[in-house]
Amino acid sequence: MAWIWLVLAGLFEMTGVIMINQLHRRRDIWSALGLAAGFGLSFVCLALAMRTLPMGTAYAVWTGIGASGGAIVGILWFKESADWRRILFIIIILVSTVGLKLVS
Repeated sequence: MAWIWLVLAGLFEMTGVIMINQLHRRRDIWSALGLAAGFGLSFVCLALAMRTLPMGTAYAVWTGIGASGGAIVGILWFKESADWRRILFIIIILVSTVGLKLVS
């Protein structure tokens, strides 16, 4: 169950990052509320995951999901650069995240 909480934490972190981008674009209350909800739920889920997972692993996986997910959403949704080097490093983050799961 801890890993499910951790994946949810990463997904909510991505939501928070998307809402930061939306807040910069729109400057509306809904984006601000989405930002607060995304990061708030992310921290709650991370705290639940850390009840059983080691802090270092949980934090690394949480940031890995958020960082790579944010970059992928940026490419797919906001038409950011999809340079092959960028894709390579996103893959490295994802492989490292899966590696932490395998050794934990």
